[in-house]
Amino acid sequence: MKTLLDHLQLARTDGVGPITYRRLLRRYGSAAAALDALPSLARAGGRGQPLQLPPLAGLQREVERLAKLGGRLLFLDGPGYPPLLGLLEDAPPVLAVMGDPAVLNERAVALVGSRNASTNGQQFADGLAQELTEAGIVVVSGLARGIDAAAHLGALRTGRTIACVAGGLDMPYPPEHVDLQNRIARVGAVVAEAPLGTAPQSRHFPRRNRIIAGLSLGVVVVEAALRSGSLITARMAQESGREIFAVPGSPLDPRCRGTNDLLRQGAYLTESAADVLANLPDHPGREGIARAPLFARGPAPTRMPPAGFPEQPIMWPESDAPPQERAQAHRIVVELLSPSPTSVDVLLRRCQLSASAVMSALLDLELAGRVETLPGNRVALLSEPGP
Repeated sequence: MKTLLDHLQLARTDGVGPITYRRLLRRYGSAAAALDALPSLARAGGRGQPLQLPPLAGLQREVERLAKLGGRLLFLDGPGYPPLLGLLEDAPPVLAVMGDPAVLNERAVALVGSRNASTNGQQFADGLAQELTEAGIVVVSGLARGIDAAAHLGALRTGRTIACVAGGLDMPYPPEHVDLQNRIARVGAVVAEAPLGTAPQSRHFPRRNRIIAGLSLGVVVVEAALRSGSLITARMAQESGREIFAVPGSPLDPRCRGTNDLLRQGAYLTESAADVLANLPDHPGREGIARAPLFARGPAPTRMPPAGFPEQPIMWPESDAPPQERAQAHRIVVELLSPSPTSVDVLLRRCQLSASAVMSALLDLELAGRVETLPGNRVALLSEPGP
């Protein structure tokens, strides 16, 4: 239990985002060691007030409440964490899961689309989800109204589905989908990154969308306007090497302009499950991702080791550099950054510091609330330092 709470405390500490969580574990080898190092790292980065860690008693209560709901926590560096999701650079450090965690390790396809979907769009999503589950594919969606709900209902008819929610598992959204969430938990899984008691807000949905994309080998978009969360999910999926599928629609319907635009950009035209199954790989295809099959053909998926963590901690000697040298590295890095995201590779070429010194400085500065680490190996300067 102590190890679990250490990981949960590290993941919930202000300034420790998904990317920083992974870096800290790589650097120190354990959550306990990383927690011990946090105060000095934040001070070195220029944080004025002591870094406040979430109280262990509150985290213990959260774990107990989740257990009463029939749920459990999965950690990025622990057993049972979905290997496909773990390939994301900003994979959630911790997932709360209700239902069967094993379903998160199966071959899956996401179905997403408009909340105010047409009757035809909902009927198509329902039928497509049923066909995919009949073929042994798990259907992933976001429990929203419209296409999401239709996809879940179609999948439940003949197979299993995963619902990714934006708030806590005890805060079903929309409220009328509480029964649907319970049905999904009985035969599939409901997952959330947010702690229990978190009411879903607009800023939570893009984070939920990356989980939908990360759990899936491909994303099917059914009815999406040009500016919609479904297209955000598709973009995140594409950046992670997942296949993109789009259902064509009438050019007279604004709800179809986003999907038709995806087709112009090279998405697979999708009229049936056969179009998806014919183009669904066993592993994401983005350049730089190892191409060993992640899923074996057959009922049981192969299990990958936790993504992103070595067997032994990686030590960065520059983290123990004298304070003056450490402060100088911070100044150099801050001077080269701006609020616009900058590639870490570009930063390394310009600053004339060693890679480990730069990464150490970025970690200190992020914990101090002075920089933000973003997916795609990018960093940005925050306008105001942390408290």
